[in-house]
Amino acid sequence: MGLESFGTGLNAAVFGASGGIGAAFVEALAAEDGVERVHAVSRGSPEFASDKVCAHSCDPLDEEALDAAVSAMTEEGPLHLAIIALGILHGDGIAPEKTWRHADAKAMGTVLKVNTIAPTLIAKHVLPALAKDRKTALAALSARVGSISDNRLGGWVSYRASKAALNMMIRTFSIELARVNKDALFIGLHPGTVETGLSEPFRQGVPEGKLFTPQRSVAGMLTTLDGIGPEAGGKIFDYAGKEVPA
Repeated sequence: MGLESFGTGLNAAVFGASGGIGAAFVEALAAEDGVERVHAVSRGSPEFASDKVCAHSCDPLDEEALDAAVSAMTEEGPLHLAIIALGILHGDGIAPEKTWRHADAKAMGTVLKVNTIAPTLIAKHVLPALAKDRKTALAALSARVGSISDNRLGGWVSYRASKAALNMMIRTFSIELARVNKDALFIGLHPGTVETGLSEPFRQGVPEGKLFTPQRSVAGMLTTLDGIGPEAGGKIFDYAGKEVPA
């Protein structure tokens, strides 16, 4: 897939490395010749075959743990590329709402914590750690359903709201980032419908050819990152490199 626009000797990080897409990002980055180190961050300690990978255990809602993890990642130099691959759609007591009657404060709070607040805290600690003398990037997994203008079906209010709020955070932080680091960008990435546990209950009706393996989705997202520059900061792109409307 190539990350030629980033150069070589890359110090990369993936937050949410134990998930299907996060693990695929770790493996893809470790396979890149230009990547020197990949920091795999999760609440647990997933194992990866490549000796390029360094695992970190960290709760993304714990700022002391985040600070320690980012400090460990940058002991020998700044970060050049970081991916936030966190996300929740369903779980214990959590399901996408079909109607406003299903809205629940506790479930919505959990979705917002994982999909919006945790990425915000990660960005808070990662953005200052990006190198300032070359192209660098932070990207967070977003979703097309977070687009307000593209919402024609309703439903899924917690997930939609969490991703819309994430998109606003990305845009807001990218404005500040451009003032202090002209070679860095912060964007959102829509992975498409991917064969992971997150999408498993909702794959019925997905058009043929639109259900992707994590590897295919990640390859597309990395190609997108390679092909854009700082002027794209604050925007959301899909796996094919097309901009997702706000």
